[in-house]
Amino acid sequence: MITKLENGSVTSPQGFKGGAASCNVKGIEKDDGKLDVSIVLSDSDCTAAGVFTTSQFVAPPVTIDQETLAKNNDTIRGVITNSGNANAATGAIGLENAKQMLVATAEACGGSAGQYLVMSTGVIGVQLPMERIAKGIVGAANDLGSSDAHGLRASQGIMTTDTFVKMSAVEVQLSGGAVRIGGMSKGAGMIHPNMATMLGVVTTDGAIAPDLIKEMMKDAADVSFNRISVDGDTSTNDTVLLLANGASGIEISRSNQTDYELFKTALIQVCTELAQLIVRDGEGATKFAEIVVSGAKSKTDAHQIANTIATSPLVKTALAGSDANWGRVMAAAGRAGVPFDQYATTLKIGNDGESWLALTESGLPADYLEDDAAAIFAKTDIHIWLDLAQGDAAETVWTCDLTHGYVTINADYRT
Repeated sequence: MITKLENGSVTSPQGFKGGAASCNVKGIEKDDGKLDVSIVLSDSDCTAAGVFTTSQFVAPPVTIDQETLAKNNDTIRGVITNSGNANAATGAIGLENAKQMLVATAEACGGSAGQYLVMSTGVIGVQLPMERIAKGIVGAANDLGSSDAHGLRASQGIMTTDTFVKMSAVEVQLSGGAVRIGGMSKGAGMIHPNMATMLGVVTTDGAIAPDLIKEMMKDAADVSFNRISVDGDTSTNDTVLLLANGASGIEISRSNQTDYELFKTALIQVCTELAQLIVRDGEGATKFAEIVVSGAKSKTDAHQIANTIATSPLVKTALAGSDANWGRVMAAAGRAGVPFDQYATTLKIGNDGESWLALTESGLPADYLEDDAAAIFAKTDIHIWLDLAQGDAAETVWTCDLTHGYVTINADYRT
């Protein structure tokens, strides 16, 4: 059984603490006191794994974390994050600054620099203000605690253009007892797999072997964080980390396949909620859309078509205008590079994922009332289902609308 925990976050699993501080990373003239340095710390060593941006233009924190996890993924103690500055396109200085963040965190929290992972998010091409960051790390370390409030503060400390915190946690009952999984994420713009301008930390008090945790993190990300898009842009800093400290005393392994599958389902549930919250908070977004493509010959084909629909500016602006313009959906599907028979397709829309209004049947307009279609598109949550009738494969992608608000936010992001 999987139970969602109210107000749950990275501090919900046993042995994890969170804390945050304000150090004016952006150096604004009138410091608003925004939390911009965040620490997640385990009381004991963790096995850990990460998934990262596929961009060739990567930030130093990504490089360091990949190197750290390649050498050591079974004695990780925590994660240090700053917002307001991506530490990207910063060269050798940026690399050294990221390393110094790890040194400062180890000094403040214990252990060695090699036991910590680092994340940064914000403006590209600006060096970190290391004197202020160092003070922020000490402040965040002094703020550490295991309460829901501390989990909330840790989540607030990683926000940039986010309008709300993104947290999720569950408790899953396994044969040996209860295990918890908690997480936090951030992201609102430059969101597109693989992955997006998102940061995430997921924690669990289950015990997971070093090799298995890599596989579990990848599998969970593939059906959650890699199934979302806000604007089709992939970032330089994308990182989602999974830490398992084993504090529950319960091991997750394939030797107990039932427990393994249930835990994996719970992990995917947390990651999916965190990913969907990012889409719901898309910059300027007013609509959340689930795109399902079924009846494909392969899951790759289904995902490629769903992703093309989800990133189409014409589809996204139709969502914004509550215009059930099915021609835009079909046109996007048609340019996805996947062969299919247009006269075998059916396109339906709905708001609850259960009741549907057919817009096309056999590739031709269905008999429906335009007002009924417009009413569905006027809702906050919209489901679009395209069936190709070519096979048994299906995939789902989540996206949002494209509004004037997105342009406003990004037209003066650095000012």
